[in-house]
Amino acid sequence: MMSEHYLLSILIWLPIVGGLIVLMKGNARCMRKSALTFSVLTFIASILLYTGFDNGTHQMQFVEQLSWISSYDINYYLGVDGFSMPLIILTTFSTILVVVAGWEVIQDRAHQYMAAFLIMEGLMIGVFSALDAVLFYVFFEAMLIPLFLVIGIWGGPNRVYATIKFFLYTFLGSVFLLLALLYLHRASGSFSLLAFQDVALTMTEQTWLFFAFLIAFAVKVPMWPVHTWLPDAHVEAPTGGSVILAAITLKIGGYGFIRFVLPMLPDASMAFDWLVITLSLIAVVYIGFVALAQSDMKKLIAYSSIAHMGFVTLGLFAIFRIIANTTDTTGAILAVEGAMVQMISHGLIAAAMFLSVGVLYDRMHSREIGAYGGVINTMPLFAGFAVFFAMANAGLPGTSGFVGEFMVILAVFQANFWFAFLAATTLILGAAYTLWMVKRVMFGDIANDGVAALQDVNRREFWMLAVLAMLVLVLGVWPAPLVDVFHASVEHLLTQIGQSKL
Repeated sequence: MMSEHYLLSILIWLPIVGGLIVLMKGNARCMRKSALTFSVLTFIASILLYTGFDNGTHQMQFVEQLSWISSYDINYYLGVDGFSMPLIILTTFSTILVVVAGWEVIQDRAHQYMAAFLIMEGLMIGVFSALDAVLFYVFFEAMLIPLFLVIGIWGGPNRVYATIKFFLYTFLGSVFLLLALLYLHRASGSFSLLAFQDVALTMTEQTWLFFAFLIAFAVKVPMWPVHTWLPDAHVEAPTGGSVILAAITLKIGGYGFIRFVLPMLPDASMAFDWLVITLSLIAVVYIGFVALAQSDMKKLIAYSSIAHMGFVTLGLFAIFRIIANTTDTTGAILAVEGAMVQMISHGLIAAAMFLSVGVLYDRMHSREIGAYGGVINTMPLFAGFAVFFAMANAGLPGTSGFVGEFMVILAVFQANFWFAFLAATTLILGAAYTLWMVKRVMFGDIANDGVAALQDVNRREFWMLAVLAMLVLVLGVWPAPLVDVFHASVEHLLTQIGQSKL
């Protein structure tokens, strides 16, 4: 049994060391097995987080603290709560998918490809478990490097443009994050994120910090209007890059709002909730219409991701309006829990949809909707999975895609009828653009000789999609085990929000 005192360190450094070992492997087959072994071991270790986690407390668990740079009181300080633990498990699970998805497809410098994802996995787990501001910032920045390389080396024809755009957007956001963290250190005398949550700040200070954090995390989500890097990055990224980008990287933005903005800046968050709610609703409605106009499958799913992530930020910032309208906190708890369920659910569904596009792209080398038609005739098994994931993306009841969105809409209804009405349009728009794509690609007569020659999914692809389908279904029917994990943390967050820092 692993010591729980070092479990987070094992989760961070096992895939990073594994990535370095894979990087040195010469034999392609041996390298792939090594990559899979390290990703599976990391996933098993992350399951120990779940089994050893105490749902009844909001306190940080599996805490590790060592002095790192003692002269500046910078520590190697790790811990997880109900918000970060599910995201770590999602990260470890998604990495296995990426390794399996690239097993046969990536032939050029495959050892470097696998190593990049393993190293990125460790760095992303570091983001979710860091409780020291400097440590958080190091992981937050370092995880961009492997992703930048993955898109830049194994991406499509316009990969250089996409990577530079991705880097400029995220780097600009990171500059504001660094300034905010340094200011909070000066105000609190510590680099501990928990100490940041207790420091008193004037309204002017909170306002400046709020906008610094907003820019940093809005780029990651990404929120409208700083979303334009995402469709380009997705279109040019290889399948594995798109999976990690959609499943994990976007969630770091939502996690940032939960970990930094709401507990540290409650007064500014309440004062500017209208801004985030407005941007979120624009993402849900406007980006839904933009998705309708796409002819590239990856671009359509990328815009769909922006619309679905709008529910996360909507749920997180609608809580102030809900609390103002009712003394009961049930609605506010529902809003935050809905946002968390939506993050996990979207990670699974978006990963599944990008993997489905990857299966077709590996065979036809085209992402254009117009290049397909009648795929169900030659790939019936694959078409069954693709239609199921499309339904989940559209929010079909019984799938995880419905649960998070429904929780947020139900909660937001207590804040304002029109907010809920606009958010609910996603159920119409989501169905419109997703089913339009499925109809054109999957159904009808066989479009061309390329489609006529398609082979159905092999065993590797079948199990990859089947496991995802099972998780989407289980989470849609029985979300309680997930909700129970973050319930205590959500209640504590609402307590923090209720206490003014002025």
